[in-house]
Amino acid sequence: MGRFSRDQGPVQRTRVNLMIRISPVRVIGPDEEQLGVLETPVALQKANELGLDLVEISPDARPPVCKIMDYGKYKYELGQKQRKQRAASKATEMKELRLGRSVKIDPHDIQVRVDQARRFLMAGHKVMITQRFKGREIAHKEIGLENLKGVYDDLADLSKLEQSPRWFGKQASIILAPDKVKIEAVKRKLEKERAAKIAAGQKVEEERSIEELEAEVAKQNQAEGDGDED
Repeated sequence: MGRFSRDQGPVQRTRVNLMIRISPVRVIGPDEEQLGVLETPVALQKANELGLDLVEISPDARPPVCKIMDYGKYKYELGQKQRKQRAASKATEMKELRLGRSVKIDPHDIQVRVDQARRFLMAGHKVMITQRFKGREIAHKEIGLENLKGVYDDLADLSKLEQSPRWFGKQASIILAPDKVKIEAVKRKLEKERAAKIAAGQKVEEERSIEELEAEVAKQNQAEGDGDED
């Protein structure tokens, strides 16, 4: 049986060199030039003479289309491109930070959330800041809204308000989106400060990875309870 991906059925394996059994094939040269329809052994010989590979790029065409290329280099560049695409996709993920279980959150704990949000924004993520109200606190919405405004004010140097406070039961949320221009300015400033410390022989601490930060926030959110609106 063939291998299966989760959603796409059988995985199509790229045929290279002697794996290409069908003949003839339409051949594209290494500089994108059209070499015409050739018998496969002839195409393989041309690729071999150039020290390159014959790679089937359109197996469903009739005749199939093959290209003469450096297959190892092609696979490497394709992998790099796919990693960048995954990174770009991941950068659009929403990260949620909760301001405790109630509006009576300690200022230190708010600062922890601000620092976490700053790191996410610097990495290109959007951040949802959620304020929860416990019991009768909902009668004093202004306290929670002031907490949210404080967080936004602290992050205004590198973000923009994408969503004003939106209510879901006994909680309100805002969404902050990274401001690319502001973030680049902040990065330049931080880089200068880092260079100055290194020049002065001072220790420069390494930032935690985004994965470590995500794990910390997940644990933090779980400790505060999912959907606990008492």
